[in-house]
Amino acid sequence: MQDDIRYPFVAVINRHGLKLDPLSIETLQVNVGKLCNQACQHCHVDASPYRTEEMDRKTVDQCLKILKDHDKIRNLDITGGAPELNPNFDYFVTEARKIGKHVMVRHNLTVTFDGHPKTKASKEYLPEFFARNQVEVISSLPYYQEYFTDKQRGKGAFRKSIESLKRLNVEGYGKEGSSLVLNLVYNPVGAFLPAAQAGLEAEFKRQLRQQFGIVFNRLYTITNMPIHRFKNQLEHLGAYEEYMTKLVNAFNPAAAEGIMCRSLLSVGYDGKLYDCDFNQMAEMPIRNGEPMTVFNFDFDRLMKRRIFFASHCFGCTAGAGSSCGGATT
Repeated sequence: MQDDIRYPFVAVINRHGLKLDPLSIETLQVNVGKLCNQACQHCHVDASPYRTEEMDRKTVDQCLKILKDHDKIRNLDITGGAPELNPNFDYFVTEARKIGKHVMVRHNLTVTFDGHPKTKASKEYLPEFFARNQVEVISSLPYYQEYFTDKQRGKGAFRKSIESLKRLNVEGYGKEGSSLVLNLVYNPVGAFLPAAQAGLEAEFKRQLRQQFGIVFNRLYTITNMPIHRFKNQLEHLGAYEEYMTKLVNAFNPAAAEGIMCRSLLSVGYDGKLYDCDFNQMAEMPIRNGEPMTVFNFDFDRLMKRRIFFASHCFGCTAGAGSSCGGATT
Protein backbone atom coordinates (compact mmCIF):
# COMPACT_ATOMS: atom_id res chain seq x y z
CA MET A 1 0.00 0.00 0.00
CA GLN A 2 1.37 3.43 -0.89
CA ASP A 3 1.32 6.34 1.54
CA ASP A 4 -1.17 9.13 0.86
CA ILE A 5 1.22 12.07 0.44
CA ARG A 6 -1.65 14.54 0.80
CA TYR A 7 -1.45 13.88 4.55
CA PRO A 8 2.28 14.06 5.43
CA PHE A 9 2.65 12.69 8.96
CA VAL A 10 6.43 13.16 9.17
CA ALA A 11 6.11 16.84 8.25
CA VAL A 12 3.63 17.33 11.08
CA ILE A 13 5.77 15.68 13.77
CA ASN A 14 8.79 17.62 12.54
CA ARG A 15 6.83 20.86 12.78
CA HIS A 16 6.08 20.02 16.42
CA GLY A 17 9.72 19.16 17.11
CA LEU A 18 8.93 15.55 17.97
CA LYS A 19 11.63 12.86 17.80
CA LEU A 20 9.75 9.56 17.88
CA ASP A 21 12.48 6.97 18.17
CA PRO A 22 12.12 3.51 19.75
CA LEU A 23 12.13 3.54 23.55
CA SER A 24 12.10 -0.20 24.22
CA ILE A 25 10.78 -3.52 22.98
CA GLU A 26 8.44 -4.61 25.73
CA THR A 27 5.88 -6.44 23.61
CA LEU A 28 6.10 -8.84 20.70
CA GLN A 29 2.75 -8.62 18.93
CA VAL A 30 2.37 -11.63 16.66
CA ASN A 31 -0.24 -11.93 13.93
CA VAL A 32 -0.65 -15.69 13.46
CA GLY A 33 -2.92 -15.45 10.43
CA LYS A 34 -5.77 -13.73 8.64
CA LEU A 35 -8.37 -16.48 8.90
CA CYS A 36 -11.37 -15.33 10.93
CA ASN A 37 -14.89 -16.52 11.58
CA GLN A 38 -16.07 -12.95 10.90
CA ALA A 39 -15.57 -10.23 8.27
CA CYS A 40 -16.10 -7.00 10.23
CA GLN A 41 -16.62 -3.76 8.30
CA HIS A 42 -13.87 -1.87 10.14
CA CYS A 43 -11.25 -4.66 10.01
CA HIS A 44 -7.85 -3.23 9.06
CA VAL A 45 -6.50 -6.78 8.64
CA ASP A 46 -9.06 -7.63 5.95
CA ALA A 47 -9.61 -10.91 7.80
CA SER A 48 -12.42 -13.28 6.84
CA PRO A 49 -13.41 -16.98 6.72
CA TYR A 50 -11.84 -17.15 3.25
CA ARG A 51 -8.26 -16.14 4.09
CA THR A 52 -5.61 -18.85 4.05
CA GLU A 53 -2.52 -17.10 5.46
CA GLU A 54 -1.30 -18.66 8.72
CA MET A 55 1.92 -18.82 10.72
CA ASP A 56 3.66 -22.20 10.65
CA ARG A 57 5.26 -24.04 13.60
CA LYS A 58 8.80 -23.11 12.57
CA THR A 59 7.98 -19.39 12.78
CA VAL A 60 6.10 -19.84 16.05
CA ASP A 61 9.15 -21.61 17.51
CA GLN A 62 11.42 -18.78 16.39
CA CYS A 63 9.13 -16.25 18.10
CA LEU A 64 9.38 -18.34 21.26
CA LYS A 65 13.16 -18.38 20.97
CA ILE A 66 13.21 -14.58 20.75
CA LEU A 67 11.01 -14.33 23.83
CA LYS A 68 13.24 -16.77 25.73
CA ASP A 69 16.46 -15.01 24.71
CA HIS A 70 15.30 -11.48 25.61
CA ASP A 71 14.12 -10.75 29.16
CA LYS A 72 13.25 -7.17 28.20
CA ILE A 73 10.44 -8.48 25.97
CA ARG A 74 7.95 -9.23 28.73
CA ASN A 75 4.73 -9.54 26.75
CA LEU A 76 3.41 -11.73 23.95
CA ASP A 77 0.35 -10.21 22.25
CA ILE A 78 -1.27 -12.76 19.91
CA THR A 79 -3.59 -11.46 17.23
CA GLY A 80 -5.11 -12.38 13.87
CA GLY A 81 -7.67 -12.85 12.19
CA ALA A 82 -9.07 -14.90 14.97
CA PRO A 83 -5.74 -16.16 16.38
CA GLU A 84 -7.38 -19.20 17.98
CA LEU A 85 -7.94 -20.62 14.48
CA ASN A 86 -4.23 -21.15 13.88
CA PRO A 87 -3.40 -24.84 14.53
CA ASN A 88 -0.36 -23.79 16.60
CA PHE A 89 -2.28 -21.37 18.82
CA ASP A 90 -2.62 -23.53 21.94
CA TYR A 91 1.03 -24.57 21.69
CA PHE A 92 2.15 -20.93 21.32
CA VAL A 93 0.25 -19.87 24.43
CA THR A 94 1.35 -22.71 26.68
CA GLU A 95 5.02 -22.53 25.65
CA ALA A 96 5.14 -18.75 26.16
CA ARG A 97 3.66 -19.17 29.63
CA LYS A 98 6.27 -21.83 30.46
CA ILE A 99 9.04 -19.28 29.90
CA GLY A 100 7.29 -16.75 32.10
CA LYS A 101 5.89 -14.33 29.54
CA HIS A 102 2.67 -12.40 30.02
CA VAL A 103 0.34 -13.55 27.22
CA MET A 104 -2.43 -11.42 25.75
CA VAL A 105 -4.90 -12.72 23.17
CA ARG A 106 -7.03 -10.56 20.87
CA HIS A 107 -10.19 -12.66 21.16
CA ASN A 108 -13.31 -11.75 19.17
CA LEU A 109 -15.67 -13.68 21.53
CA THR A 110 -17.83 -15.19 18.77
CA VAL A 111 -15.19 -17.72 17.71
CA THR A 112 -16.02 -19.65 20.90
CA PHE A 113 -19.35 -20.64 19.35
CA ASP A 114 -18.64 -20.40 15.62
CA GLY A 115 -15.62 -22.70 15.79
CA HIS A 116 -13.29 -23.14 12.84
CA PRO A 117 -14.99 -21.96 9.61
CA LYS A 118 -13.31 -24.70 7.56
CA THR A 119 -12.74 -27.71 9.82
CA LYS A 120 -15.73 -26.95 12.09
CA ALA A 121 -13.53 -27.79 15.10
CA SER A 122 -15.15 -26.59 18.32
CA LYS A 123 -13.60 -23.72 20.28
CA GLU A 124 -15.91 -23.90 23.29
CA TYR A 125 -12.94 -24.93 25.45
CA LEU A 126 -11.36 -21.47 25.09
CA PRO A 127 -12.62 -19.77 28.31
CA GLU A 128 -11.24 -22.59 30.45
CA PHE A 129 -8.01 -22.74 28.40
CA PHE A 130 -7.47 -19.00 28.82
CA ALA A 131 -8.05 -19.21 32.57
CA ARG A 132 -5.76 -22.21 33.05
CA ASN A 133 -2.94 -20.36 31.31
CA GLN A 134 -3.58 -16.99 32.99
CA VAL A 135 -4.07 -15.32 29.59
CA GLU A 136 -5.12 -11.69 29.48
CA VAL A 137 -8.16 -11.63 27.19
CA ILE A 138 -8.73 -8.51 25.07
CA SER A 139 -12.04 -8.64 23.24
CA SER A 140 -13.74 -6.36 20.76
CA LEU A 141 -17.31 -5.37 21.57
CA PRO A 142 -18.55 -2.56 19.31
CA TYR A 143 -21.39 -1.59 21.66
CA TYR A 144 -23.54 -2.79 24.53
CA GLN A 145 -26.60 -2.90 22.27
CA GLU A 146 -27.42 -5.59 19.73
CA TYR A 147 -28.25 -3.37 16.76
CA PHE A 148 -24.92 -1.53 16.57
CA THR A 149 -22.82 -4.63 17.28
CA ASP A 150 -24.54 -6.74 14.64
CA LYS A 151 -24.34 -3.88 12.15
CA GLN A 152 -20.54 -3.91 12.41
CA ARG A 153 -19.91 -7.62 12.93
CA GLY A 154 -22.85 -9.50 11.41
CA LYS A 155 -26.22 -10.84 12.55
CA GLY A 156 -26.09 -12.79 15.78
CA ALA A 157 -22.64 -11.50 16.80
CA PHE A 158 -23.94 -9.60 19.81
CA ARG A 159 -25.74 -12.53 21.44
CA LYS A 160 -22.73 -14.80 20.93
CA SER A 161 -20.46 -12.12 22.37
CA ILE A 162 -22.63 -11.74 25.47
CA GLU A 163 -22.72 -15.49 26.07
CA SER A 164 -18.95 -15.71 25.60
CA LEU A 165 -18.41 -12.90 28.13
CA LYS A 166 -20.61 -14.72 30.61
CA ARG A 167 -18.50 -17.86 30.23
CA LEU A 168 -15.34 -15.85 30.80
CA ASN A 169 -16.91 -14.39 33.95
CA VAL A 170 -17.72 -17.91 35.17
CA GLU A 171 -14.00 -18.70 34.92
CA GLY A 172 -13.27 -15.64 37.05
CA TYR A 173 -12.39 -13.14 34.34
CA GLY A 174 -13.04 -9.49 35.14
CA LYS A 175 -14.15 -10.17 38.70
CA GLU A 176 -12.94 -8.13 41.65
CA GLY A 177 -10.03 -9.84 43.40
CA SER A 178 -9.34 -12.14 40.43
CA SER A 179 -6.00 -12.20 38.62
CA LEU A 180 -7.78 -13.03 35.35
CA VAL A 181 -7.94 -9.86 33.25
CA LEU A 182 -10.70 -9.20 30.72
CA ASN A 183 -10.46 -5.97 28.74
CA LEU A 184 -12.88 -4.84 26.05
CA VAL A 185 -12.15 -2.86 22.90
CA TYR A 186 -14.46 -0.23 21.43
CA ASN A 187 -14.23 0.95 17.83
CA PRO A 188 -16.67 3.63 16.67
CA VAL A 189 -19.28 2.47 14.17
CA GLY A 190 -18.48 4.79 11.29
CA ALA A 191 -16.15 7.68 10.46
CA PHE A 192 -15.92 9.13 13.95
CA LEU A 193 -13.30 9.53 16.62
CA PRO A 194 -14.04 7.55 19.78
CA ALA A 195 -15.50 9.40 22.74
CA ALA A 196 -13.48 9.83 25.95
CA GLN A 197 -12.27 6.43 27.15
CA ALA A 198 -13.07 6.89 30.86
CA GLY A 199 -16.66 7.92 30.23
CA LEU A 200 -17.29 5.09 27.76
CA GLU A 201 -15.77 2.57 30.15
CA ALA A 202 -18.08 3.65 32.96
CA GLU A 203 -21.12 3.44 30.69
CA PHE A 204 -20.16 0.02 29.29
CA LYS A 205 -19.64 -1.31 32.81
CA ARG A 206 -22.99 0.02 33.97
CA GLN A 207 -24.95 -1.24 30.96
CA LEU A 208 -23.35 -4.69 30.77
CA ARG A 209 -23.76 -5.28 34.50
CA GLN A 210 -27.36 -4.08 34.61
CA GLN A 211 -28.52 -5.83 31.45
CA PHE A 212 -26.52 -9.06 31.55
CA GLY A 213 -24.63 -9.31 34.86
CA ILE A 214 -21.32 -9.05 32.99
CA VAL A 215 -18.16 -7.53 34.51
CA PHE A 216 -14.80 -6.65 32.96
CA ASN A 217 -11.64 -4.74 33.87
CA ARG A 218 -10.93 -2.01 31.31
CA LEU A 219 -12.37 -0.60 28.09
CA TYR A 220 -9.93 0.45 25.38
CA THR A 221 -11.03 2.94 22.75
CA ILE A 222 -9.33 2.45 19.36
CA THR A 223 -9.69 4.73 16.35
CA ASN A 224 -10.71 3.06 13.10
CA MET A 225 -7.64 3.09 10.87
CA PRO A 226 -8.02 4.38 7.28
CA ILE A 227 -6.54 1.30 5.64
CA HIS A 228 -7.92 -1.75 3.80
CA ARG A 229 -11.59 -2.57 4.39
CA PHE A 230 -12.44 0.57 6.36
CA LYS A 231 -10.64 2.81 3.85
CA ASN A 232 -12.52 1.13 1.00
CA GLN A 233 -15.78 1.75 2.81
CA LEU A 234 -14.90 5.42 3.32
CA GLU A 235 -14.00 5.84 -0.35
CA HIS A 236 -17.22 4.14 -1.43
CA LEU A 237 -19.18 6.62 0.70
CA GLY A 238 -17.10 9.58 -0.52
CA ALA A 239 -15.99 10.20 3.08
CA TYR A 240 -12.27 9.34 2.98
CA GLU A 241 -10.95 12.90 2.63
CA GLU A 242 -13.34 14.15 5.30
CA TYR A 243 -12.20 11.44 7.72
CA MET A 244 -8.51 12.06 7.06
CA THR A 245 -9.00 15.81 7.57
CA LYS A 246 -10.70 15.04 10.87
CA LEU A 247 -7.74 12.93 11.99
CA VAL A 248 -5.16 15.52 10.89
CA ASN A 249 -7.00 18.39 12.59
CA ALA A 250 -7.20 16.36 15.81
CA PHE A 251 -3.43 15.66 15.90
CA ASN A 252 -2.23 15.67 19.52
CA PRO A 253 1.53 15.94 20.19
CA ALA A 254 1.09 14.33 23.62
CA ALA A 255 -0.65 11.36 22.03
CA ALA A 256 2.16 11.09 19.48
CA GLU A 257 4.73 10.78 22.28
CA GLY A 258 2.92 7.66 23.51
CA ILE A 259 2.43 5.77 20.24
CA MET A 260 2.78 2.01 20.61
CA CYS A 261 5.46 1.52 17.94
CA ARG A 262 8.00 3.01 20.34
CA SER A 263 7.75 0.01 22.69
CA LEU A 264 6.33 -2.78 20.51
CA LEU A 265 7.31 -4.90 17.51
CA SER A 266 4.79 -6.50 15.18
CA VAL A 267 5.40 -9.89 13.57
CA GLY A 268 3.60 -11.01 10.42
CA TYR A 269 2.37 -14.56 9.84
CA ASP A 270 5.42 -15.10 7.60
CA GLY A 271 7.87 -13.86 10.24
CA LYS A 272 8.55 -10.38 8.82
CA LEU A 273 8.95 -7.57 11.37
CA TYR A 274 7.00 -4.31 11.39
CA ASP A 275 6.84 -1.24 13.61
CA CYS A 276 3.19 -1.94 14.38
CA ASP A 277 0.22 -4.00 13.28
CA PHE A 278 -1.06 -1.17 11.08
CA ASN A 279 2.25 -0.89 9.23
CA GLN A 280 2.09 -4.65 8.79
CA MET A 281 -1.27 -4.41 7.04
CA ALA A 282 0.00 -1.47 4.98
CA GLU A 283 2.94 -3.70 3.89
CA MET A 284 5.63 -1.44 5.37
CA PRO A 285 8.20 -3.89 6.82
CA ILE A 286 11.25 -2.93 8.86
CA ARG A 287 14.28 -3.06 6.58
CA ASN A 288 18.02 -3.13 7.02
CA GLY A 289 18.98 -3.57 3.41
CA GLU A 290 16.58 -6.52 3.38
CA PRO A 291 13.37 -7.08 5.35
CA MET A 292 14.07 -7.93 8.98
CA THR A 293 12.39 -11.09 10.25
CA VAL A 294 12.26 -13.27 13.32
CA PHE A 295 15.02 -15.31 11.69
CA ASN A 296 17.53 -12.43 11.55
CA PHE A 297 16.27 -10.77 14.75
CA ASP A 298 18.75 -8.31 16.26
CA PHE A 299 17.50 -6.51 19.38
CA ASP A 300 20.20 -3.83 19.41
CA ARG A 301 19.83 -3.05 15.73
CA LEU A 302 16.06 -2.80 16.09
CA MET A 303 16.44 -0.34 18.95
CA LYS A 304 18.46 1.91 16.61
CA ARG A 305 15.99 1.70 13.72
CA ARG A 306 14.02 4.57 12.23
CA ILE A 307 10.30 3.97 12.69
CA PHE A 308 8.36 4.14 9.41
CA PHE A 309 5.49 6.62 9.47
CA ALA A 310 2.71 7.19 6.95
CA SER A 311 -0.64 8.95 6.64
CA HIS A 312 -2.51 6.26 8.60
CA CYS A 313 -0.42 7.19 11.66
CA PHE A 314 -2.75 10.17 12.14
CA GLY A 315 -5.23 7.57 13.43
CA CYS A 316 -2.97 6.84 16.42
CA THR A 317 -2.32 10.49 17.24
CA ALA A 318 -5.79 12.04 16.97
CA GLY A 319 -7.53 13.27 20.10
CA ALA A 320 -6.61 11.19 23.14
CA GLY A 321 -4.54 8.89 20.93
CA SER A 322 -5.09 5.29 19.98
CA SER A 323 -3.08 2.13 20.47
CA CYS A 324 -3.67 -1.57 21.06
CA GLY A 325 -3.95 -0.57 24.72
CA GLY A 326 -6.47 2.16 24.07
CA ALA A 327 -5.99 5.92 24.51
CA THR A 328 -2.39 7.08 24.95
CA THR A 329 -3.09 10.27 26.94
